[in-house]
This record gives sequence, C-alpha cells and structure tokens, in this order.
Amino acid sequence: MAGVSPWARKAVFEGKCISSRRLYHVLLQKYDIQFSPKHVARLSSVSDGNEQVFVAPKPQNKPTAKAVTISRAMRAYMEQAKAYDQKMKAEVAEFEIGKRHLANIMGEDPDSFTQADVDRAIEYLLPSGLFDKKARPVMKNPYEIFPKKKAAQFGLDGRPYHWMYFTILPNYYSTLYEITWKLEALKEAEDQMRAENRLDEMEGQSFNTASSEWISLQVLKNKMVENIKEKEYKHFVTMMERLVSHPLSGREQDFIMEWRVSLQAEQLESAMPEIEVEQGGRMCATAKGERKSSNAIVKVYKPGSGNFIINGKDLTYFTQNLYRETLLLPLIVSDHLGKVDVEADVELGGPTGQAGAIRLGLARALLAYVEEDVKENMRLTGLLTRDPRRRERKKPGQEGARKKFTW
Repeated sequence: MAGVSPWARKAVFEGKCISSRRLYHVLLQKYDIQFSPKHVARLSSVSDGNEQVFVAPKPQNKPTAKAVTISRAMRAYMEQAKAYDQKMKAEVAEFEIGKRHLANIMGEDPDSFTQADVDRAIEYLLPSGLFDKKARPVMKNPYEIFPKKKAAQFGLDGRPYHWMYFTILPNYYSTLYEITWKLEALKEAEDQMRAENRLDEMEGQSFNTASSEWISLQVLKNKMVENIKEKEYKHFVTMMERLVSHPLSGREQDFIMEWRVSLQAEQLESAMPEIEVEQGGRMCATAKGERKSSNAIVKVYKPGSGNFIINGKDLTYFTQNLYRETLLLPLIVSDHLGKVDVEADVELGGPTGQAGAIRLGLARALLAYVEEDVKENMRLTGLLTRDPRRRERKKPGQEGARKKFTW
C-alpha cells in the first residue's frame, strides 16, 4: 500500500483486523494520508457483522524469474546428460560387438580378446603408412575416444558447488592453491628446524626426480576435465618445480607423484643387449646406433685394454678432437675407460652423424656390463636417447633453410 506509514503497514501485513472506519479516521487524522478509490474499496471489502474490517491478503509463493531460469538450466543439463549416457551405452555396445567379430576374424577367443590384441589385429588388417599415428585407424573403447563431460556445476538454487567456479578453471586453480599452501607449510617446517638447529635432519628429505617425469598437457587436461592452455600448463609445471626444489619436498612425495609418471624400467631392458661368450672366455655385447642417416654396429669386448677400432682404424678415423671426445663419453660415465675393447662399423652420413651413431651404439652395448644406478645415470646424461635432429631442407626463395638473401 503506497504511502502508508510503517505502523499501518505492519498492522496490515501481520494479519491484524481492525474496523475500517477506525482505520480510516486514524490514518486520516494522525498521518494525513489520502486514500485512492482502489484502497478505499479494499478497506471496505470484508464485513464483520455491522462494521467493515480489513483482512491482510495471503502471500502467494510465486517462483522468481531467477528460480525459473535455474530450473530450466538444470532441466537442460539433465536432458543433455541423459542423452550423453544413452549415446555412450550404444557406442560401448557396438564396440563390444565389433570386438567379438574382430576376434572371430583373427581366430581368437572373444572372451579373452584384450585391447592389445585389438590394436595388433587392426594394425594387421588395416596397414597404414601414415607418419602421424593419430591418423591411423584405431578401435578403442568409446570412453577413450569421446571427450569426458563434467557433472553439474551448480545446484537447484543456482549456487555453484566449487568455491572457484567463477575462475572458469576451478580444478586447475584449486590445485595451484593447494601447491602454494603445501610449499608454505614446508617453508614453515624448515624455519622451525633452523630455529632449533636441526639442519642435519634435512639431508635426504628432498624428492628424487630421477625415475619419473611430469605428466603431459593432454594427461593434465583429461585429469582435470578442463581446457588448459600451454601457458597454463607451463605455469603449473613451474609451481610444481618450486615445490620439488624444496629441501623437505620428500614429505609431499604422494602429492607430487599424482602429477608425475614413472619411467618404465622396461625401456632400458628392451635396449639391453645380450652377452655372448667367445671361445677364449671373453664377453661380447653388440648394439646398434643411429644418428641422421648414419648407422653403426658396435661391439664391446670385456675384459679389454682400451682399444677403439672404427672401420679398421683407431680414433684417428675422426680428424677433430670433438668427435673423439664424443665417442669416449659413454666409457667415462660408465667407468669403463681402458677396461674394454670397442669395434665399430659405421656407414653413410658425415662425421657428425657417424660419431653420434657410434656413441649411441656404444652406450647401449655398455648396458650389459653396468649396474642399475649407472644405467640410470647414463639415461639422465642422455646417452641412451637417440638424437632426432636432422638437417633442415633449403627453402625456395631463400639462401638456406632459414637464412634470407641480403636484398
């Protein structure tokens, strides 16, 4: 009721019933309020015996526009989720049927036909020479092909579940928040140990990163179910590196390993050559190495006197000392310099490619004679990794691959 005093408004909306004549005179004399014809009609609309009384109208619980919008959004989400579930069920059913047909084609038992068997069958039945593996035909579970979808991010009242919902990437930023607080906790523990003069206890409590590496950008996207950019991924790795570099980072090993993947020991075992014993009792390990267009076959004999033969010549096969030092690096790291004899046959390519191919083959052959910690040290040094770099072709209209003409 527009223009009515707070006292009159309270009397009306709390459901108090008074004489309409009395209400009219009190409001008119005390507050000098002028009523419109509509208000007078409402005041005299209900009769209580001989007098007209006013009865407060009952409130109507109509849904607000915001509630209607939220309910529509939830309804749309539920419909989309239901359609997605039905689609995935149909795709999984087709995948299972196709897998059984594929097993029958290959003459295998459909019940014991694994995903690895499916990949081998597809590679055999549909051979492809495409360089990019993503372009080759595959047959995998639909949940690995179709992108995942998040659950509902807000309730029926419109309030988001996650406290960082409005950052667009709530899972990503909450993880950064958690990393920061864990780092602050480690700093506080370090300050306390320094104050108590217990610095000797900090030794050996750092996290060892030798046997693991950070997860890739795609794995991070799948884990957080968010569209994370390359810049944000680098920032995440930087924050984790700060946590790992702390002297007490070993206390957060479980949390750190959630975002790292262990390097498989099978990678080293697959490259490890077998040891052959010759008639004289001397052991021999053979391995291959590649670099650019050069290919090398390296044989390492143990025990030896430090002889190094390359295509029938000694280290003078390479005229520059840089290439000679490159060949000796695996022997120095593995502590086998002067303890073994090396014979290498290399072909094609120039001195850079040939030296790199011999070094890789020599490092692989030495794996048969060294301990596990030395193997890990060689891997970290990069001796067991092939150099993928190749000469870049000259571009038309340019002086070289990158260099431009002077005009």
